[in-house]
Amino acid sequence: MAFNSFQPSQSSTPVVLNLIIINSLVYLAQRVLVDDSQIDPYWFTSFLALYPFHHPLFEPYQLITNMFAHSPVNFLHILFNMYSLWLFGTVLERKWGTKKFLIFYFACGLAAGITQMFLSSHSAIGASGAVMGLLAAFAFTFPNVQFFIIPFPFPIKAKWLAIIFAAIDIFGGFFVIKGDSIAHFAHLGGLVMGLILAFIWKQNKKKPTYF
Repeated sequence: MAFNSFQPSQSSTPVVLNLIIINSLVYLAQRVLVDDSQIDPYWFTSFLALYPFHHPLFEPYQLITNMFAHSPVNFLHILFNMYSLWLFGTVLERKWGTKKFLIFYFACGLAAGITQMFLSSHSAIGASGAVMGLLAAFAFTFPNVQFFIIPFPFPIKAKWLAIIFAAIDIFGGFFVIKGDSIAHFAHLGGLVMGLILAFIWKQNKKKPTYF
């Protein structure tokens, strides 16, 4: 997936770069801290995961830790999330500034986790919820920027890309598909929060300042 209308700068912004580093280090720990002698070999991943609110293993800290963990057996999970974080995040961080972007990212991640733990009976890990918030904000702010999505030979505007992903998650969240391990409700929670914040911040900018 790549920009068609313009290219992001090659240099990453501070928050995005640090988030990618933290996620990568946690992923490395998840791969290293595997103990085949235990009932749950991936015990460290289970420790970081977010469980449903009424699950006996649920702990409040999981609302944060799950955002930095990814499937230790599926490298594409973290690869796609980190690429999307860089793709959308660098543009939005430059637009909003580091502090505002960091608040936005965690707000979307927390909204994703809260939605997931109340609407789903499954545990979840991944930065996907926060990343979906970035996609929503990017699509709202730059709706006509175009992307090429492999394997499609034609460009897709950001606004349609966000709508397509939202539709997939709505369908996947309410209609159980065998073998589907995607946390669709987390995606939707992050996406909605991202859209709300982007809308509010844009409206606040339009308000006149009185002296």
